[in-house]
Order: sequence, then structure tokens, then C-alpha cells
Amino acid sequence: MADQYKTLFLSDLHLHKDQPENARRFIQFLKSCDTTIDSVYILGDLFEVWIGDDDRTPFHLEIINALNTATKKGLKIFVMRGNRDFHLGTQFGKETGCQLLSDEEKIYLYGTPILLMHGDLLCTNDHAYLRMRRFLHNKIIRFIFLHLPLWLRRKITNKIRSTSTKHNQSTSLDMMDVEQNAVDSVMQKHAVNHLIHGHTHKQAIHEWNNKTRIVLPSWDHHPQVLEWKQDGTFNWIDC
Repeated sequence: MADQYKTLFLSDLHLHKDQPENARRFIQFLKSCDTTIDSVYILGDLFEVWIGDDDRTPFHLEIINALNTATKKGLKIFVMRGNRDFHLGTQFGKETGCQLLSDEEKIYLYGTPILLMHGDLLCTNDHAYLRMRRFLHNKIIRFIFLHLPLWLRRKITNKIRSTSTKHNQSTSLDMMDVEQNAVDSVMQKHAVNHLIHGHTHKQAIHEWNNKTRIVLPSWDHHPQVLEWKQDGTFNWIDC
């Protein structure tokens, strides 16, 4: 029997120059994708931090070149912005050959409608985070930030990350998890029975009322990808 076509999903790689092993693992993953792979979907936080497409560090260029090499060979790669790399822009897409996705992306996977999200918008009980997110995603704020010198952007980003770390340490895990009503609402909005997301790092497959929510793992803890086969079955693959 011929090999089935399949699609791969991953998120929360948090690639950073200080964690070269994850970068090496990701580059090797891209090289391992053969012609049976229809597409690769990266659902947010590919990078630990991204302060603009003009931040051309050697590490960033290494990842960009690896993505570009993969897409030039015919691999279709889709990238969703996460809470750590929401400044990924059109230049990144052009240089890598990747297609950037919206915050709520509905796809049809071998005939099955599926909603893709990063996952942070589902954490509706974390009001402080959502307020900060609305502020940082404001078009005017983003425009101003991206026109600041790189050194100042790094300084501001480090301050925000420090504040975020303190917030996470003082907020309950339940508060930072997805809220079921938010899940039900967005799945009803897009008329889907399947949702795939990351962000929470709580790898799991949740099933209820003929619906399925798949939570992708963080590569900081468990570097795996979700493999969805043409026949509708899916499983986890170690990287």
C-alpha cells in the first residue's frame, strides 16, 4: 500500500540562540520532511522573541534560510503568529516562502473542517494578559514600536517579558488555561468539530460531544509534532 499523505502541526518551539538544541532539532525536522508531507503548520511562538523582520541576527538568518530551503524544495509551510513572535511580518514571509496565517484560521484537511489557533485568545479568564495583548496588538502601537531603533525595541521587549514572567508566577495555572465557553463559542462561530492550538503547553487530546480539541506541546518540554493522515487518523511523532 502506498504511503498516505499527511499534514504536520507544531507550535511553541521558542527558538532562541541560547537554546541551540531546539534550533538544530527544528532544522533537522525540516530536512526530514519528504514528499508524503502535504503541509506543515506552525501555530505560533516559532521564536522565543521577534522584535521585527529587520532584526537580522545570525541566528534568525539561520532559521530563515532553513525555512527557505524547505519551501524551495516544494514543502508548503504555514506560520501563525504567537504571543512571543506576533511581529512576524511580510518580509519574513517573502524571505522564507512561508504563508502567514490569521489568528483564527479555518482549513479543510482531507475534507475535514478544522480551526487553527495559537491558543492565547482562548484564555479568557486571564484578563490582565488580554488587556496587554490588546494594547500591544494595536495598529498604532505596533507601528510606533517597529519604527524604534533595534536597541530600544530589545530593551522594551525584555521589560515586557520580565513583567510577563512575574504575572505568570503570580497567576494560577487554571486562570491561564483555555476557557471551555471560549472554545465552544469559537468552534460554533466557524462551524467546526475540530480545533488545534498551542500556547498552554498542556499537550492533550480533549473529546466531548463529538468535538475534538488537540493541544500541541511546547518544544521546551516535549518536542513532538502532530501527524494528521489522509485517512483522518492522527498521532504524535517525536522530533
